[in-house]
Amino acid sequence: MSLDARPNPLRTLAERKALWLAVPVIALLAGLALIGSWAVTPPKVVSQAQPAPAAAPALVPAAVVTPAVPPKPETQATFSAEQKQELGKIIKEYLIANPEIFLEAQSALETKMEKEQSEKLKVAIAENAREIYRDPKADIAGNPNGDITVVEFFDYNCGYCKRGLQELIKLVDGDPNVRVVFKELPILSKGSEEASRVAIAAGRQGKYWDIHKAMLEAKGQMNEANALAIATKLGLDIEKLKKDMASPEVEEEIKKSEALAKKMGVNGTPHFLVGDRAIPGAPEDLHDQLANHVKDLRKSGCSYC
Repeated sequence: MSLDARPNPLRTLAERKALWLAVPVIALLAGLALIGSWAVTPPKVVSQAQPAPAAAPALVPAAVVTPAVPPKPETQATFSAEQKQELGKIIKEYLIANPEIFLEAQSALETKMEKEQSEKLKVAIAENAREIYRDPKADIAGNPNGDITVVEFFDYNCGYCKRGLQELIKLVDGDPNVRVVFKELPILSKGSEEASRVAIAAGRQGKYWDIHKAMLEAKGQMNEANALAIATKLGLDIEKLKKDMASPEVEEEIKKSEALAKKMGVNGTPHFLVGDRAIPGAPEDLHDQLANHVKDLRKSGCSYC
């Protein structure tokens, strides 16, 4: 997980506290703005017909038309500075007496932001569905012909990716029809990119899932030297592996995943996609969330995953 995207309780608390503190200020400013926009509209003047002058003698009586006096245009009289100050005081006292309003406003704001983000994600997935779920060159685990696909963006030096591995293994072992697609996103270090090259090259020898698990289970930082040592233990052809690592195709695979992540708004690892849903990070109930999403998609159907 990137430093910016990695869950940080203190940062989360600070952000929430900042938001919580911002709500009363926003509410107060909104109230004052409302006060400034209030106006006192004078009553309309209704024109009345004036007494008709005496009619001159005529053979045929003539109707007397009295033009109406046009009403004066409405004018707005804003509150005086003293009135605004008094009303502002009333609003402030009300907010202090009812602090739960701040929590309600915060909750409503978070719900709105989550909904907007969810809608953006659905659009992005629909626009890039084939590249996300059905890339013929993608490295996979589980059933190659599985009915539902789970996608993971990850980095071999990401601590949360290491933690999420066991949840993913549990999903693959427990569901014979699930298919997992891996998207290399080496954002933490040069060693991360080196490890991704080794993994992709190992996939050409049919050992991607094996080396993927081994590198994430290994202790310490992952780089080319450590990744090659693992590849040797797994019995891979090291000379062929090194040749494939340096190939333009391997570099293209990494760049393609990075470009896809950018389009999807993925800037941290791990990041899971199932249908049109996303699971950022590695929550403790990761397996259950993934399994439930897979189950839901089997019921509702998914044309691209």
